[in-house]
Amino acid sequence: MKSRIILAVAALLAAAAPAAAADGAQTEAGLPPAEAWQEDPSLRFDAAEIDLADFLWLARPIVVFADTPADPRFREQMALLDARPEELIERDVVIITDTDPEARSAVRRQLRPRGFMMALLGKDGDVKLRKPFPWDVRELSRSIDKMPLRQQELRGAALVTE
Repeated sequence: MKSRIILAVAALLAAAAPAAAADGAQTEAGLPPAEAWQEDPSLRFDAAEIDLADFLWLARPIVVFADTPADPRFREQMALLDARPEELIERDVVIITDTDPEARSAVRRQLRPRGFMMALLGKDGDVKLRKPFPWDVRELSRSIDKMPLRQQELRGAALVTE
């Protein structure tokens, strides 16, 4: 009898699971994270909601890790990012946070932070920068602007405006 109840509950849970699980995570608006970010580049994502591969050749993820959202370095980093969002949007940056080491998100497993860490990934998905302390948007912007793909984007934008 117990096994039938367990099977029935398991079947109900499987049926109730969102269809998005098969298609990847979706935002509250029902869009996949990459599409939602394209609609509103000021959106932030929790690492548990996304797959970094969704942003390949589309955005430059900045992933901010901490063991708790109360970490002073995490708070400082988020305040620094909040201070100049337009510069990040101009450089196709998507902000991803992960403050729950127990959840072991795919992003956390891939980047393996220890405590606080800020990582900048290129549009190609490679880690371009890792920092164990907060970085200002001005410093991040300079690092991004030195990347070959960003240089190519800037040259392409100059050709379009001429």
